[in-house]
Amino acid sequence: MRVVIAPDKFKGSLTASQAAQAMARGVRSVLPSAEIEQVPMADGGEGIVEALVAATGGTFHTAEATGPLGKPVQARFGMLGDGRTAVVEMATASGLVLVPADKRDPLSTTTRGTGELLLAAVAAGARRLIVGIGGSASNDGGAGLAQALGFRLLDSDGQEIGPGGGPLGRLARIEPGGRTPGLSGVEIAVACDVTNPLCGPDGASAVYGPQKGATPEMVAELDRNLTRLAQVVERDLGVSIATIPGAGAAGGLGGGLVAFAGGRLERGIDLVIDAVGLKDHLKRADLCLTGEGSLDAQSAFGKTAVGVARLARSFGCPTIALVGSIGDGAEKALDEGIDAYFSICPGPIRLETAVAEASNLLEKAAEQAFRGFLAGSRHRKRGDRRV
Repeated sequence: MRVVIAPDKFKGSLTASQAAQAMARGVRSVLPSAEIEQVPMADGGEGIVEALVAATGGTFHTAEATGPLGKPVQARFGMLGDGRTAVVEMATASGLVLVPADKRDPLSTTTRGTGELLLAAVAAGARRLIVGIGGSASNDGGAGLAQALGFRLLDSDGQEIGPGGGPLGRLARIEPGGRTPGLSGVEIAVACDVTNPLCGPDGASAVYGPQKGATPEMVAELDRNLTRLAQVVERDLGVSIATIPGAGAAGGLGGGLVAFAGGRLERGIDLVIDAVGLKDHLKRADLCLTGEGSLDAQSAFGKTAVGVARLARSFGCPTIALVGSIGDGAEKALDEGIDAYFSICPGPIRLETAVAEASNLLEKAAEQAFRGFLAGSRHRKRGDRRV
């Protein structure tokens, strides 16, 4: 019996690797002889570095970078087991978690540190970069990243503009000759699971600006400034980013990575599936166990459990999802590849207790799910179709 265990993190309680280990213990308690392959997963946001490093036998690296408020921070990236692919979470250098609530100001926060982190990964030997862009503190359209990469963003007096989304209103021209040679020939794939354009009512400023501290007046200013950035980028660099789906992700960093780094926006779960070689694992599997913190109507739009299940179904491999909570519309996941889903909570339980006991709860849930799967398998072998 070959079982592939491919969960995402359970946010606030278990990393993807820890979740996989707990599920594996549950399976082994039922069938010690089971061949278990643990493949920690992520959907492209928080946790992508740890998941891909764990799944590929890679290594962690730390580099000093400019934080969103302009002060140095220690940011982490991972080098995958192939020795040529690095994975970067922009949140470790430019994330909202780095900014105290009373200091959130997207007019001044910058993505410079993300650009510095990309350069550090290339200096460590990467020829391909996977960039997760969830959890941004900035709304600068990747302007800070551009400056870190060597572009000059100038005002009408020929002076370099300052950090943040506010100074973009003074942007007059971009000198395109400054792209850092260190990125030459490096493939950059951007994990992006939203389709927001750069500007407008569904753009970066209107949708995500308020959570970064933007008032309604600031949202209007930031949106005008990103529109200005897109116009200057198209005129000076020949790249149109205004209407690209996903350009508005992470305060416009999605569009910035396309314009300034030659990045390609892709679904995060697809990037992770490819990076960890999940197809090769599932081709020979009898069962796939996946899981994450919650399952609801939104899970079909790029979440890990459904992405794993879709791939498993293509190989005829049944998939069971174990989740922390089950929300409205979770049953839609049954049409997307998940054959059954269960909450790891055995009954009403306090959130604090569920978080503290997540590992044990997940282990017990995996044990019972696997027992159910084996019982069904025995019925099928006997020709009994009453399942």
